[in-house]
Amino acid sequence: MRILIVEDEELAVKKLQKTLAAVDATASVIGVTDSIKATVDWLQSNQQPDLILMDIELADGQSFEVFNLTEVKSPVIFTTSYDEYALKAFKVNSVDYLLKPIQKEELQAALQKYRHLHATAKAPDGKSDMNLESLVRELQQKLQPKEYRKRFLVKHAQKLVSVEIDEIAYFYSDGRLNFFKTSDNKKYVVDYTMDELEDMLDPEKYFRISRSFYVSVSSIDKIDDYFGNRLILQLKPAVDKEALVSREKVTEFKKWMGK
Repeated sequence: MRILIVEDEELAVKKLQKTLAAVDATASVIGVTDSIKATVDWLQSNQQPDLILMDIELADGQSFEVFNLTEVKSPVIFTTSYDEYALKAFKVNSVDYLLKPIQKEELQAALQKYRHLHATAKAPDGKSDMNLESLVRELQQKLQPKEYRKRFLVKHAQKLVSVEIDEIAYFYSDGRLNFFKTSDNKKYVVDYTMDELEDMLDPEKYFRISRSFYVSVSSIDKIDDYFGNRLILQLKPAVDKEALVSREKVTEFKKWMGK
């Protein structure tokens, strides 16, 4: 099996070569490139490899750009440092991905998957019909920085007021209506459900501690243990409702607070 490695970290290349040799005696690394430009030049100057192991993040940009600059006929296994949550949707039949640091067993499984797909997905013209272009478009869309709400338009005293997201301390529900409070203790009704807010709020800035609360880091004044393996937060400005971190959210909340 003739393999091209696209990777800009020298140590990662050496480890990948060593792991390949350990899991597949037929694997032969016929080229190593470390940038978009070098990869395009290599593909245009050489016979297409049987398989490409391609890091998503290269020094000169995301490796998806390679597919815009030249034809890639070989199947690709992406290697990436992105976490599994971000990429779990892309365990598709046409390609695999490996999370760094790459484990021997995972690489072996990916190569076996490639062999199976290669054997069963041959098109009549002899080319492998693996729909790589479709996958690359999906990955590009998924890995683009997501746009979150920058402001909310709310009613106040018969007027519409635009409130910047950075001014909002927390969101909460009283069971009938949903509200947010600003850092200067102004309270507004927000015309979205708590579930709808989940797609609008940057998870780096706001955390859903329960079904009825989203809090920002800056709004948390004090954290105390609470019965039932829960936590209770003292928020600023003060809120006339207990801000409890539900039991199933405690571990994730602590990780979020520690970032």
